[in-house]
Amino acid sequence: MDTEKWIAIAQDLIVEYGLKVIGAIVIWIIGSWIIKKITKGIAKVMTKQNYEVSLQKFLLNLIGWGLKILLFLAILSQLGIETTSFAAILAAAGLAIGMALQGSLGNFAGGVLIMIFKPFKIGDLIEAQGELGVVKEIEIFTTKLTGLSNKEIIIPNGSLSNGNIINYTTEGTRRVDLVYGVSYDADIKQTKEVMMNVLTSHPKVLKNPAPAVTVLELADSSVNFAVRPWCNTEDYWDVYFDITENTKLALDEAGIEIPYPHQVEIQKKG
Repeated sequence: MDTEKWIAIAQDLIVEYGLKVIGAIVIWIIGSWIIKKITKGIAKVMTKQNYEVSLQKFLLNLIGWGLKILLFLAILSQLGIETTSFAAILAAAGLAIGMALQGSLGNFAGGVLIMIFKPFKIGDLIEAQGELGVVKEIEIFTTKLTGLSNKEIIIPNGSLSNGNIINYTTEGTRRVDLVYGVSYDADIKQTKEVMMNVLTSHPKVLKNPAPAVTVLELADSSVNFAVRPWCNTEDYWDVYFDITENTKLALDEAGIEIPYPHQVEIQKKG
């Protein structure tokens, strides 16, 4: 066995690849330190901007893995390994995954937009996609609401972010829109006074903005009044149901008739 030959080969390999390996190790150490500093800096910025915790974690993981992939490619390049094929494989894989998860990516993008622009927050009462409920949880792909009957409503963030959103909590107050019809024989002035007394006597009806009672329309069988009390958002349903009941009781006490359909049966004698 030619020992000197193998020693010479080993020396050549060390000379050729030793510096590359050392350079790769240095790149790995410095690159890891830089990635750590970058992710910490981004995390601080997100915290100051009040990003949602779930969004922070997801974006930090995404950024971290992206930087690690770049670091891995840099190390391979330092070792003299061709990285073009790796980049092509990653691009092809990304395209295939994107096509397969097109709908999910749309929901992810919608979730990011919701968490960044914050059209609503947890605890807000919103109406969107034909659903009404209190925001329970905002996730990356879906938003969960608690409906009025305590049912859980799950809405994809893609359609949620692209549709109309009504936030009833933002302003802090809400107007209750009610309509009551009375007989044409009733005195309009008296009716308005009775209805207004119901509004002003309720403890949860706000004085500012002031409640209003106006003639809405002259319908076929009734004079319809628009009753508009204001209340705090959390008191909406209490005011809605209380005013409806109290108005009926007050109109009955005042002798003001609320018309309702009558059926007349006519019989002919043969």
